Amino acid sequence: MRACDQPEDGEGAWPGDPQDTACRRQAGDRVKRREFIKLLGGALASQAIPANAQERVRVRTVGVLIGLANDAVVKARAKAFEQGLEREGWSVGQNLRIEYRYAEGDPLRMQALAKELVELKPDCILGHSTPGATALMQVTRTIPIVFVCVSDPVGSGFVASIARPAGNMTGFTIFPATITGKYMSMLKEMVPQLVRVAILYNPDSAPAAGTFFLSPFTDAAKEFKVQPSTAEVRNPAQIESAIAKLGEEPKSGLIVMPDNFTAVHRKLIISLAAQFRIPTIYPYRYFAEEGGLLSDGMDTSDLFRRAAEYVSRVLRGAKPADLPVQAPTKFELVINLTAAKALGIVIPKMLLAGADELIE
Repeated sequence: MRACDQPEDGEGAWPGDPQDTACRRQAGDRVKRREFIKLLGGALASQAIPANAQERVRVRTVGVLIGLANDAVVKARAKAFEQGLEREGWSVGQNLRIEYRYAEGDPLRMQALAKELVELKPDCILGHSTPGATALMQVTRTIPIVFVCVSDPVGSGFVASIARPAGNMTGFTIFPATITGKYMSMLKEMVPQLVRVAILYNPDSAPAAGTFFLSPFTDAAKEFKVQPSTAEVRNPAQIESAIAKLGEEPKSGLIVMPDNFTAVHRKLIISLAAQFRIPTIYPYRYFAEEGGLLSDGMDTSDLFRRAAEYVSRVLRGAKPADLPVQAPTKFELVINLTAAKALGIVIPKMLLAGADELIE
Protein backbone atom coordinates (compact mmCIF):
# COMPACT_ATOMS: atom_id res chain seq x y z
CA MET A 1 0.00 0.00 0.00
CA ARG A 2 1.37 3.41 -0.92
CA ALA A 3 1.32 6.50 1.29
CA CYS A 4 -0.57 9.43 -0.21
CA ASP A 5 2.56 11.52 -0.41
CA GLN A 6 4.91 8.83 -1.79
CA PRO A 7 4.19 6.70 -4.99
CA GLU A 8 6.07 3.45 -5.62
CA ASP A 9 8.52 5.07 -8.04
CA GLY A 10 9.46 7.77 -5.53
CA GLU A 11 7.92 10.61 -7.56
CA GLY A 12 4.96 12.76 -6.54
CA ALA A 13 1.51 12.11 -8.01
CA TRP A 14 0.70 13.76 -11.29
CA PRO A 15 -1.75 16.68 -11.33
CA GLY A 16 -5.28 15.43 -11.93
CA ASP A 17 -4.31 11.99 -10.72
CA PRO A 18 -7.17 10.46 -8.66
CA GLN A 19 -4.60 9.63 -5.99
CA ASP A 20 -3.72 13.33 -5.71
CA THR A 21 -7.38 14.28 -5.25
CA ALA A 22 -7.88 11.71 -2.52
CA CYS A 23 -4.78 12.83 -0.66
CA ARG A 24 -5.89 16.47 -0.72
CA ARG A 25 -9.31 15.48 0.59
CA GLN A 26 -7.76 13.57 3.50
CA ALA A 27 -5.46 16.51 4.33
CA GLY A 28 -8.44 18.88 4.27
CA ASP A 29 -10.35 16.57 6.56
CA ARG A 30 -7.50 16.68 9.05
CA VAL A 31 -7.56 20.51 9.04
CA LYS A 32 -11.32 20.59 9.56
CA ARG A 33 -11.07 18.12 12.42
CA ARG A 34 -8.42 20.27 14.11
CA GLU A 35 -10.60 23.38 13.73
CA PHE A 36 -13.64 21.52 15.08
CA ILE A 37 -11.70 20.32 18.11
CA LYS A 38 -10.50 23.87 18.79
CA LEU A 39 -14.05 25.22 18.53
CA LEU A 40 -15.40 22.45 20.75
CA GLY A 41 -12.71 23.08 23.34
CA GLY A 42 -13.48 26.79 23.36
CA ALA A 43 -17.18 26.14 23.80
CA LEU A 44 -16.56 23.79 26.71
CA ALA A 45 -14.22 26.30 28.31
CA SER A 46 -16.79 29.09 28.01
CA GLN A 47 -19.42 26.86 29.62
CA ALA A 48 -17.07 26.18 32.54
CA ILE A 49 -16.56 29.88 33.38
CA PRO A 50 -19.71 30.36 35.43
CA ALA A 51 -18.86 27.36 37.61
CA ASN A 52 -15.32 28.60 38.14
CA ALA A 53 -16.59 32.09 38.85
CA GLN A 54 -19.04 30.69 41.39
CA GLU A 55 -16.21 28.89 43.15
CA ARG A 56 -14.40 32.20 43.46
CA VAL A 57 -17.27 33.89 45.37
CA ARG A 58 -15.83 35.30 48.58
CA VAL A 59 -17.40 33.85 51.70
CA ARG A 60 -17.65 36.45 54.47
CA THR A 61 -17.43 35.51 58.14
CA VAL A 62 -19.57 37.09 60.84
CA GLY A 63 -18.99 36.37 64.52
CA VAL A 64 -21.92 36.53 66.93
CA LEU A 65 -21.35 36.85 70.68
CA ILE A 66 -24.48 36.16 72.74
CA GLY A 67 -24.58 36.74 76.49
CA LEU A 68 -27.25 34.10 77.07
CA ALA A 69 -27.64 30.34 76.69
CA ASN A 70 -28.65 28.88 73.34
CA ASP A 71 -32.28 28.33 74.35
CA ALA A 72 -35.53 28.86 72.44
CA VAL A 73 -35.48 32.62 73.08
CA VAL A 74 -31.96 33.00 71.69
CA LYS A 75 -32.73 30.73 68.74
CA ALA A 76 -35.61 33.04 67.80
CA ARG A 77 -33.25 36.03 67.87
CA ALA A 78 -30.68 34.19 65.75
CA LYS A 79 -33.39 33.28 63.26
CA ALA A 80 -34.48 36.92 63.02
CA PHE A 81 -30.85 37.95 62.47
CA GLU A 82 -30.34 35.42 59.68
CA GLN A 83 -33.64 36.36 58.04
CA GLY A 84 -32.51 39.97 58.04
CA LEU A 85 -29.24 38.98 56.38
CA GLU A 86 -31.09 36.96 53.74
CA ARG A 87 -33.14 40.01 52.83
CA GLU A 88 -29.86 41.82 52.29
CA GLY A 89 -28.60 39.14 49.89
CA TRP A 90 -26.54 36.97 52.26
CA SER A 91 -26.98 33.22 52.47
CA VAL A 92 -25.34 30.98 55.06
CA GLY A 93 -23.34 28.28 53.30
CA GLN A 94 -23.05 30.23 50.04
CA ASN A 95 -21.53 33.66 50.61
CA LEU A 96 -21.71 33.81 54.40
CA ARG A 97 -20.45 31.91 57.43
CA ILE A 98 -21.71 32.70 60.94
CA GLU A 99 -19.79 31.74 64.08
CA TYR A 100 -22.03 31.78 67.18
CA ARG A 101 -20.73 31.84 70.75
CA TYR A 102 -22.89 31.74 73.92
CA ALA A 103 -21.66 33.06 77.28
CA GLU A 104 -24.66 31.77 79.29
CA GLY A 105 -24.64 34.80 81.58
CA ASP A 106 -21.03 34.30 82.70
CA PRO A 107 -18.93 37.52 82.39
CA LEU A 108 -15.63 35.58 82.49
CA ARG A 109 -16.80 33.22 79.77
CA MET A 110 -17.86 36.26 77.76
CA GLN A 111 -14.29 37.58 77.78
CA ALA A 112 -12.85 34.24 76.65
CA LEU A 113 -15.38 33.90 73.84
CA ALA A 114 -14.75 37.46 72.66
CA LYS A 115 -11.06 36.68 72.31
CA GLU A 116 -11.87 33.43 70.52
CA LEU A 117 -14.05 35.20 67.96
CA VAL A 118 -11.49 37.93 67.31
CA GLU A 119 -8.81 35.31 66.67
CA LEU A 120 -10.99 33.99 63.82
CA LYS A 121 -10.50 37.38 62.10
CA PRO A 122 -14.13 37.76 61.00
CA ASP A 123 -15.29 40.52 58.69
CA CYS A 124 -17.72 41.79 61.34
CA ILE A 125 -18.92 40.82 64.83
CA LEU A 126 -22.40 41.17 66.30
CA GLY A 127 -22.05 41.76 70.03
CA HIS A 128 -25.07 41.19 72.28
CA SER A 129 -25.51 43.13 75.54
CA THR A 130 -23.27 45.57 77.39
CA PRO A 131 -20.93 42.85 78.76
CA GLY A 132 -20.60 41.38 75.27
CA ALA A 133 -19.75 44.70 73.65
CA THR A 134 -17.35 45.49 76.49
CA ALA A 135 -15.52 42.19 76.09
CA LEU A 136 -15.16 42.74 72.35
CA MET A 137 -13.95 46.32 72.78
CA GLN A 138 -11.21 45.08 75.09
CA VAL A 139 -9.75 42.71 72.49
CA THR A 140 -10.12 44.61 69.21
CA ARG A 141 -10.23 48.19 68.01
CA THR A 142 -10.09 47.31 64.33
CA ILE A 143 -12.67 44.60 63.54
CA PRO A 144 -16.07 46.24 62.88
CA ILE A 145 -18.55 45.56 65.69
CA VAL A 146 -22.32 46.00 65.61
CA PHE A 147 -23.75 45.83 69.13
CA VAL A 148 -27.35 45.06 70.05
CA CYS A 149 -29.33 45.32 73.31
CA VAL A 150 -26.99 47.89 74.85
CA SER A 151 -28.40 50.55 77.22
CA ASP A 152 -25.67 53.19 77.44
CA PRO A 153 -23.22 53.01 74.51
CA VAL A 154 -21.75 56.46 75.16
CA GLY A 155 -21.30 56.00 78.90
CA SER A 156 -19.86 52.53 78.30
CA GLY A 157 -17.25 53.98 75.94
CA PHE A 158 -18.42 52.10 72.85
CA VAL A 159 -19.09 55.24 70.80
CA ALA A 160 -18.20 58.92 70.98
CA SER A 161 -21.80 59.96 70.38
CA ILE A 162 -25.09 58.51 69.18
CA ALA A 163 -24.97 60.41 65.88
CA ARG A 164 -21.23 59.95 65.24
CA PRO A 165 -19.84 56.74 66.77
CA ALA A 166 -16.28 57.59 65.60
CA GLY A 167 -14.66 54.19 66.27
CA ASN A 168 -15.09 50.58 65.14
CA MET A 169 -18.43 50.14 66.94
CA THR A 170 -22.06 51.08 66.35
CA GLY A 171 -25.38 49.39 66.87
CA PHE A 172 -28.73 49.34 68.61
CA THR A 173 -29.71 50.47 72.08
CA ILE A 174 -32.43 48.99 74.26
CA PHE A 175 -33.59 50.38 77.63
CA PRO A 176 -33.18 54.04 78.58
CA ALA A 177 -32.35 54.79 82.21
CA THR A 178 -35.83 56.23 82.71
CA ILE A 179 -37.46 52.82 82.24
CA THR A 180 -37.32 52.29 86.00
CA GLY A 181 -39.61 55.27 86.51
CA LYS A 182 -42.12 53.76 84.11
CA TYR A 183 -41.95 50.42 85.92
CA MET A 184 -42.52 52.14 89.26
CA SER A 185 -45.58 53.88 87.84
CA MET A 186 -47.01 50.57 86.59
CA LEU A 187 -46.48 48.88 89.94
CA LYS A 188 -48.28 51.66 91.80
CA GLU A 189 -51.08 51.60 89.25
CA MET A 190 -51.62 47.87 89.81
CA VAL A 191 -50.98 47.91 93.57
CA PRO A 192 -51.63 51.41 94.96
CA GLN A 193 -50.90 50.28 98.54
CA LEU A 194 -47.22 49.52 97.85
CA VAL A 195 -44.84 51.12 100.33
CA ARG A 196 -41.48 49.72 99.16
CA VAL A 197 -39.99 48.60 95.84
CA ALA A 198 -36.70 46.80 95.27
CA ILE A 199 -34.68 46.71 92.06
CA LEU A 200 -32.89 43.44 91.33
CA TYR A 201 -29.78 43.19 89.15
CA ASN A 202 -26.29 41.74 88.89
CA PRO A 203 -23.66 44.51 89.16
CA ASP A 204 -21.22 42.36 87.16
CA SER A 205 -23.47 42.28 84.08
CA ALA A 206 -25.81 45.29 84.39
CA PRO A 207 -24.93 48.55 82.58
CA ALA A 208 -22.49 50.67 84.61
CA ALA A 209 -22.60 48.03 87.36
CA GLY A 210 -26.30 48.81 87.80
CA THR A 211 -25.86 52.51 88.54
CA PHE A 212 -27.19 53.46 85.09
CA PHE A 213 -30.74 52.77 86.29
CA LEU A 214 -30.45 53.74 89.97
CA SER A 215 -30.81 57.52 89.82
CA PRO A 216 -34.12 57.48 87.88
CA PHE A 217 -35.26 54.65 90.18
CA THR A 218 -34.71 56.66 93.37
CA ASP A 219 -36.27 59.75 91.77
CA ALA A 220 -39.37 57.74 90.89
CA ALA A 221 -39.53 56.31 94.42
CA LYS A 222 -39.68 59.84 95.83
CA GLU A 223 -42.38 60.81 93.35
CA PHE A 224 -44.57 57.82 94.26
CA LYS A 225 -43.71 57.97 97.95
CA VAL A 226 -42.30 54.47 98.27
CA GLN A 227 -39.13 53.25 99.94
CA PRO A 228 -36.50 52.21 97.34
CA SER A 229 -34.01 49.40 97.90
CA THR A 230 -31.44 47.58 95.78
CA ALA A 231 -30.95 43.83 95.54
CA GLU A 232 -27.52 43.05 94.07
CA VAL A 233 -27.28 39.37 93.16
CA ARG A 234 -24.43 37.39 91.64
CA ASN A 235 -25.60 33.79 92.09
CA PRO A 236 -28.82 31.81 92.60
CA ALA A 237 -28.38 31.70 96.38
CA GLN A 238 -28.32 35.49 96.52
CA ILE A 239 -31.45 35.63 94.35
CA GLU A 240 -33.27 33.39 96.82
CA SER A 241 -32.08 35.40 99.81
CA ALA A 242 -32.98 38.78 98.30
CA ILE A 243 -36.50 37.81 97.23
CA ALA A 244 -37.22 35.94 100.47
CA LYS A 245 -36.15 38.99 102.47
CA LEU A 246 -38.37 41.26 100.38
CA GLY A 247 -41.24 38.81 100.85
CA GLU A 248 -41.03 39.26 104.61
CA GLU A 249 -41.98 42.91 104.18
CA PRO A 250 -45.68 43.43 103.41
CA LYS A 251 -46.77 45.69 100.56
CA SER A 252 -43.51 45.23 98.63
CA GLY A 253 -42.92 45.21 94.89
CA LEU A 254 -40.00 44.17 92.70
CA ILE A 255 -38.45 45.43 89.47
CA VAL A 256 -36.16 43.02 87.61
CA MET A 257 -33.64 44.86 85.49
CA PRO A 258 -32.42 43.72 82.08
CA ASP A 259 -29.11 41.90 82.16
CA ASN A 260 -27.80 38.52 81.07
CA PHE A 261 -27.75 37.15 84.61
CA THR A 262 -31.41 37.84 85.39
CA ALA A 263 -32.42 36.47 81.98
CA VAL A 264 -30.52 33.21 82.51
CA HIS A 265 -32.05 32.78 86.00
CA ARG A 266 -35.54 33.96 85.09
CA LYS A 267 -37.32 30.72 86.06
CA LEU A 268 -35.95 30.96 89.60
CA ILE A 269 -36.85 34.65 89.90
CA ILE A 270 -40.39 34.09 88.57
CA SER A 271 -41.06 31.15 90.88
CA LEU A 272 -39.76 32.97 93.97
CA ALA A 273 -41.79 36.10 93.20
CA ALA A 274 -44.90 33.92 92.94
CA GLN A 275 -44.02 31.98 96.10
CA PHE A 276 -43.62 35.13 98.19
CA ARG A 277 -46.53 36.86 96.42
CA ILE A 278 -44.49 39.85 95.28
CA PRO A 279 -45.89 41.93 92.38
CA THR A 280 -43.01 42.04 89.91
CA ILE A 281 -42.33 43.78 86.61
CA TYR A 282 -39.92 42.23 84.13
CA PRO A 283 -38.01 43.62 81.12
CA TYR A 284 -38.76 41.01 78.41
CA ARG A 285 -41.87 39.24 77.18
CA TYR A 286 -40.52 35.75 77.83
CA PHE A 287 -40.65 36.50 81.58
CA ALA A 288 -44.43 36.97 81.34
CA GLU A 289 -44.77 34.01 78.97
CA GLU A 290 -43.06 31.82 81.56
CA GLY A 291 -45.28 32.89 84.45
CA GLY A 292 -44.24 36.43 85.42
CA LEU A 293 -46.89 39.05 86.19
CA LEU A 294 -46.05 41.71 83.60
CA SER A 295 -43.29 42.50 81.14
CA ASP A 296 -42.70 45.77 79.37
CA GLY A 297 -39.81 46.13 76.97
CA MET A 298 -38.48 46.10 73.46
CA ASP A 299 -39.00 43.49 70.77
CA THR A 300 -35.49 42.05 70.85
CA SER A 301 -36.01 39.87 67.77
CA ASP A 302 -36.76 43.04 65.83
CA LEU A 303 -33.50 44.56 67.08
CA PHE A 304 -31.56 41.54 65.83
CA ARG A 305 -33.36 41.76 62.49
CA ARG A 306 -32.45 45.44 62.17
CA ALA A 307 -28.88 44.75 63.27
CA ALA A 308 -28.55 42.46 60.25
CA GLU A 309 -28.92 45.49 57.97
CA TYR A 310 -25.99 47.22 59.67
CA VAL A 311 -23.88 44.06 59.48
CA SER A 312 -24.68 43.81 55.78
CA ARG A 313 -23.65 47.42 55.20
CA VAL A 314 -20.36 46.78 56.98
CA LEU A 315 -19.73 43.69 54.85
CA ARG A 316 -20.23 45.85 51.77
CA GLY A 317 -17.71 48.43 52.90
CA ALA A 318 -19.47 50.81 55.28
CA LYS A 319 -17.61 51.92 58.40
CA PRO A 320 -19.25 51.72 61.85
CA ALA A 321 -18.03 55.26 62.50
CA ASP A 322 -20.39 56.48 59.77
CA LEU A 323 -23.46 54.56 60.98
CA PRO A 324 -25.38 56.33 63.78
CA VAL A 325 -26.55 54.35 66.78
CA GLN A 326 -30.21 53.37 66.46
CA ALA A 327 -32.95 53.16 69.11
CA PRO A 328 -35.66 50.48 69.35
CA THR A 329 -38.91 51.10 67.50
CA LYS A 330 -41.07 48.12 68.53
CA PHE A 331 -42.26 47.72 72.12
CA GLU A 332 -44.22 44.95 73.85
CA LEU A 333 -46.42 45.06 76.95
CA VAL A 334 -47.41 41.54 78.00
CA ILE A 335 -49.67 40.86 81.00
CA ASN A 336 -50.12 37.42 82.51
CA LEU A 337 -53.69 37.41 83.83
CA THR A 338 -53.22 34.01 85.44
CA ALA A 339 -50.34 35.36 87.53
CA ALA A 340 -52.38 38.47 88.39
CA LYS A 341 -55.28 36.35 89.60
CA ALA A 342 -52.97 34.24 91.76
CA LEU A 343 -51.69 37.43 93.41
CA GLY A 344 -55.18 38.83 93.85
CA ILE A 345 -54.43 41.78 91.57
CA VAL A 346 -57.05 43.33 89.32
CA ILE A 347 -55.26 44.85 86.35
CA PRO A 348 -56.46 48.42 85.65
CA LYS A 349 -58.38 48.94 82.42
CA MET A 350 -55.81 51.41 81.12
CA LEU A 351 -53.05 48.80 81.36
CA LEU A 352 -55.25 46.14 79.79
CA ALA A 353 -56.08 48.45 76.89
CA GLY A 354 -52.41 49.13 76.22
CA ALA A 355 -51.28 45.50 76.35
CA ASP A 356 -49.93 43.85 73.22
CA GLU A 357 -50.76 40.43 74.62
CA LEU A 358 -52.85 39.07 77.49
CA ILE A 359 -51.93 35.60 78.74
CA GLU A 360 -54.77 33.62 80.31
